[in-house]
Amino acid sequence: MKFPQNLYSQEEVIGALTDFAGPEFRRFARSSGVATRHTALPLSQYSKLNGFTDANDNFVEVALDLAEQALLTALDEAKLEPSEVDVVFSTTVTGLAVPSLEARLATRVGLRQDVKRVPLFGLGCVAGAAGLARVHDYLRAFPDHVAVLLAVELCSLTVQREDNSVANLVASSLFGDGAAVGIATGADRASVGPKVLATRSQTYPDTEDALGWNIGGDGFQIVLSAEVSTVVEKYVGDDVRKFLADHGLTTADVSTWLLHAAGPKVIDAVEDALELPADALERTRTSLRDNGNLSPVSVLDILHATMADPPSPGSIGPMIAMGPGFSAEFVLLSW
Repeated sequence: MKFPQNLYSQEEVIGALTDFAGPEFRRFARSSGVATRHTALPLSQYSKLNGFTDANDNFVEVALDLAEQALLTALDEAKLEPSEVDVVFSTTVTGLAVPSLEARLATRVGLRQDVKRVPLFGLGCVAGAAGLARVHDYLRAFPDHVAVLLAVELCSLTVQREDNSVANLVASSLFGDGAAVGIATGADRASVGPKVLATRSQTYPDTEDALGWNIGGDGFQIVLSAEVSTVVEKYVGDDVRKFLADHGLTTADVSTWLLHAAGPKVIDAVEDALELPADALERTRTSLRDNGNLSPVSVLDILHATMADPPSPGSIGPMIAMGPGFSAEFVLLSW
């Protein structure tokens, strides 16, 4: 995990944004479950951004630096060299870069010229789990390969200063900035950490307008419906149970849960739908409190925290994330 150097309390963010967001923003921000957040730029610079082009230029610069730090740190921890990487899956949904981030990183960090690149765009918050699932798919075909999942999100650079909608106020109160890298190896190579046992993707009908972006002259304008928590309540609990049951498991067999830190309402909805004990999603709430909703980086932050203090060998831990579509991704992990 890597974060921008600019760290602010939620009260400092409120002070910086209330002037344009209005007094209602304070209410949303104080009920968001967020205590601190990192931002790509110092708070004083956001009012000086001159439209989408300026914001996106800053995105490319900061995202590349964070991605480089995160990738080199992860490779060092895995005792691997950049030249050993066979494929890089990258995901971001808060800025645009063509060539994509992993292509721009290749020379900077020493990736091979024949490294495979799979940039993912549009998956949003679900991409942390979905990216790990697609890495798993790839490694089943190439069991002697090393795969990297790179996620970078600078949500603060998407702030819409002229949008006083409830969706923008909620998003501005929740989202933070950060980068994460996951490294996975195929079955023919020695590895440490959890193993992926299975994955499942779900896309729910008639929910395209629940979550996403409207992209226009001002950049990324959030689409965020109150329907999100309703969809989670309606579908996700049963889908997780079915996923576990297909592998001979129930929620009672799960010792650790890795849920994307979407926001208090969604976290509560998953907890209620799965009838989980009060402390089952503590790492999720801690990630939200300390960093905000990091979009796809969020669930990888929770994975990182779980790996730092892992459950006992043989433990089962489902990874769950939701995103635009409206969609969900489930990854079954074992330690």
